[in-house]
Amino acid sequence: MRPVSCSSCGTCVLVKKNSLAHTLVQWTTDTEQCVELSRHAEPGLVPTCTRLRDSIENSVRLGAVPVPDL
Repeated sequence: MRPVSCSSCGTCVLVKKNSLAHTLVQWTTDTEQCVELSRHAEPGLVPTCTRLRDSIENSVRLGAVPVPDL
């Protein structure tokens, strides 16, 4: 797993790509530190931070988070 920090709030998570479509994210801190997740109030939906997702996708593009060849 590779550390990735959100470019917006600085929250750090550990990330592993099992494929282009599958991303494993492990939080190393409380999710309340993420501004976008702390505002999430819609029941029934999986909370997602688009800024953190963008940071993870950028780390993949830069090669900091490798994607295994299948």
